[in-house]
Amino acid sequence: MQFGLFYEHQLPRPWGEESEHELLRNALEQCELADRIGIDCVWEVEHHFLEEYSHSSAPEVFLAAVSQRTERLRLGHGIVQTPPPFNHPARVAERVAMLDLVSDGRVEFGSGESSSEAELGGFLIDPEQKRPMWEEGLRVALRCLTETPFTGHAGRYVTMPPRNVVPKPRQRPHPPVWVACSRRDTIHLAAQHGIGALTFAFIDPEEATHWIGDYERTLADECVPIGDAVNPRVACVSPFMCHRDEDEALARGLEGGNFFGYSLAHYYLFGRHQPGHTDVWAEYQARRAAEGYDPEAVAAAGAHGDRLGARVVQAGSFGIRGAIGTPEQLRDYLRRYEACGVDQLIFCAQVGKNRHEDICESLELFGAEVLPEFAERDEAARQAKARRLEPMVEAALARKPESDHPPLPAPDYAFPAIPRAMADRAGSDDFHRWLDELAGKTATGEAPEEFRQLLD
Repeated sequence: MQFGLFYEHQLPRPWGEESEHELLRNALEQCELADRIGIDCVWEVEHHFLEEYSHSSAPEVFLAAVSQRTERLRLGHGIVQTPPPFNHPARVAERVAMLDLVSDGRVEFGSGESSSEAELGGFLIDPEQKRPMWEEGLRVALRCLTETPFTGHAGRYVTMPPRNVVPKPRQRPHPPVWVACSRRDTIHLAAQHGIGALTFAFIDPEEATHWIGDYERTLADECVPIGDAVNPRVACVSPFMCHRDEDEALARGLEGGNFFGYSLAHYYLFGRHQPGHTDVWAEYQARRAAEGYDPEAVAAAGAHGDRLGARVVQAGSFGIRGAIGTPEQLRDYLRRYEACGVDQLIFCAQVGKNRHEDICESLELFGAEVLPEFAERDEAARQAKARRLEPMVEAALARKPESDHPPLPAPDYAFPAIPRAMADRAGSDDFHRWLDELAGKTATGEAPEEFRQLLD
């Protein structure tokens, strides 16, 4: 099993003028440390307008900065919003390819659609249409990454003529593709499309066993890849803080981990938000126990020495725990995920008001005392899984229809420059001759004033 770090760039109120700057600088330092200790991937979200919960609207910019500070850390879009009103598919392809090139081929292409009114409403997206928008946007973006040239598309949400979208990614045919999954039924969607499942729900290892079983059965029976490669992996997310003293780990990590859950639910489930005014952190302090995000309940349960779980119940109160504890506790917890077949566990450490220094100290301890044994087993486990799933993947790729890569509208398709198109529409031989003469003069550096006017 591999490990990742997950970033929402959370920033609870109150804010100062340098708060966002400091947040990003700290996150970059954490990624450098993660690369050094052997963490496999950093995942960065794309969210819009989600104050305090996520100040991360341009993940490709942050990940590009990470790429120049690290050597082996893979760079995960966790996720790109692929409905076209968020991002045109050609722009998605261009940004993914450029990041893949500047990082020497380290990109993981996670996709998603959002479920918050803040984002969907902000971009005037009908929630009933977001799933087909996601699929069409992703399908076209993958064609832009792989076709030379992209042969054009006329769909319900995207219409684009043939163009050669450049640059192309370093990883061929394209970087590994994932989709955000918050419910078990979305696992089926991922497997049907032959893409990895990023499970952003906090689930226990034993529950993950059923999710992975569903994924592999669907992969075998129903998969028709949306891209030109299959990525049959499942990743789970967990809060994280490691310290030799359990009480100190809880004190450093529980409040932030539960704020992550509360602030997500504020935007996605029960909140009412005034842009620029609502104080989500203050609401969390007042309502966290009532809404099931109670650090105190988790801390009280921890005193009983129970093994770690995603959620904890204590005297009728609920809270989130996950991978918050001692190296020994984390080792046992992570072995359970490994045993059920999870490919990557992604840690949420930069959440709430967790301190940068505590996060770094926690990562250092994890890298020294927990990670090595999993790294030793990972390569053999990945090879064994690849051999086991190889027949399923080959059968899935064989089901991919040729129509997924349609031909050009005409074998000699070409588009004219705007002045040439004007000459075509006018049917003017004189205009065409003038343009031909202009081409010759341009080649010799004798372009007249008229040419500069056309460019303007």
